[in-house]
Amino acid sequence: MKNKLRIIGGDWRSRQLGFVEAPGLRPTPARVRETLFNWLQYEIVGKQCLDLYAGSGALGFEAASRGAKLVVQVESNIQACRCLKDNAAMLSAGQIKVVQSDVSRFLAGEAQAFDVVFLDPPFGMDLAVQTCKQLEENGWLAKHAKIYVETERHFDFSGMPGNWRQLKSKSAGEVGYHLFERAE
Repeated sequence: MKNKLRIIGGDWRSRQLGFVEAPGLRPTPARVRETLFNWLQYEIVGKQCLDLYAGSGALGFEAASRGAKLVVQVESNIQACRCLKDNAAMLSAGQIKVVQSDVSRFLAGEAQAFDVVFLDPPFGMDLAVQTCKQLEENGWLAKHAKIYVETERHFDFSGMPGNWRQLKSKSAGEVGYHLFERAE
């Protein structure tokens, strides 16, 4: 498999993971992951994380490597899910649960409150704000959850949940990446 990414920190630092070629699948670049996990350095250990539109699994595996108690990876592509499961097995990552489902359908199901959510939907499909609303309205977020949203560089965040505040925001190339915190 030619598509590889390297975990950049934690117990599995420098381990390589393979991922499938699929439309809209673009792993979060290493330098963006490094910045993100610097932002979240005190928010991951022992926490429950939800990785939506998991794709390559880069964010979820990075969180698990850094001590997350549970990482649920949700991905609709069957080949990507198979690859996520294979990578979890290779790492003996019992804290990672892979769910093959459309994200909107998954979020319409029975909710569980997560401390950290990674949201990296395919670009150009206007899924970010809609998914954030579902997270908030359907009870998927712990009281002060942190929500990472990766979007196109110039993205209109109007319509985001009113009780979320943006903590950080940066861009790299054509990618914008943002960290929000949920307030009651």
